[in-house]
This record gives sequence, C-alpha cells and structure tokens, in this order.
Amino acid sequence: MTIVNVATPVASRSWDVLVLHGPNLNLLGLREPGIYGARTLAQIDIQLVELGISLNTTVQSFQSNHEGALVDAIHAARDRYQGIVINAGAYTHTSIAIRDAISAVQIPTVEVHLSNIYKREEFRHHSYLASIVVGQISGFGADSYYLGLQALVAHLEGLS
Repeated sequence: MTIVNVATPVASRSWDVLVLHGPNLNLLGLREPGIYGARTLAQIDIQLVELGISLNTTVQSFQSNHEGALVDAIHAARDRYQGIVINAGAYTHTSIAIRDAISAVQIPTVEVHLSNIYKREEFRHHSYLASIVVGQISGFGADSYYLGLQALVAHLEGLS
C-alpha cells in the first residue's frame, strides 16, 4: 500500500482583496429571494472574511448604490489591494465608468453575480466588465462570491 501525504498548500504570501457590491445588494435577503437567495449582504460579508482567513487573505467589503462611489473605491484600491471581487449589479450592464476604472487601476478582478445573468432578461446578457476581468462567475447564489474569491486568490498565487 502506498500512502500519499496530501498537505494543505501554504500560501506564499498574504493578499488584501476588496469586495465591491453594487446597487440594491444591500437589500439581499429581502429582495426577490427566489432569484437572489435568502442570505443577507452582512451574512455574505462575514462568510467572505472567514473564507479569506483560510486563504491567507484579508477581505474588506464595500457596498454602494451610487456609481461614482464604486468608481472612487476602485481608484482608492490601487495602492492597497492586490485583487477585487465585484458584483456591480445593474451597473454591469450599463457602466462604462466602472469598466474604465477597473481597467485603469490594473488590479486583477473577478466579476460575480448571484443569478445566472445569461438566463435572465436579454438586457442582462451583456457585461461591460467581462472583457477586462480575470473571469466571471454567475448563477450560484451567494456561492458565486466564495467561488470568485477562491478563483481570485488562485490567480494571484499564480502571479507571485
């Protein structure tokens, strides 16, 4: 019998990640739970912090219903964070400003969505962010955030 020792890999360094939540995500748990799930934004944020600890990653979250506030947060992330996870909500489909901000700061970014945007209304099928982000995860409810954080850290580890 061969025994294989499977050790948990140790991250080569720690990461700081900003999680951005766009408009109406402050209403999670109340807003259309059949589409967006029953978890609140606070619950998702707590679970992201806990997952971050296991990934040797510090997670800071920010939510705004205002496009300019999200753009400002992206700009401010430039010298502080190594990665961004963003659920831009409806701004995904309308905001060239958020797209340009992500492109300008050149921070690896993963786009996430609770629902599968490609199974919804036609206007949700286009993402202004998709062409400039590392990847996109949608349709897994709150797990989209956790999968996004894991994917982002794996990407960052591959860069180090």
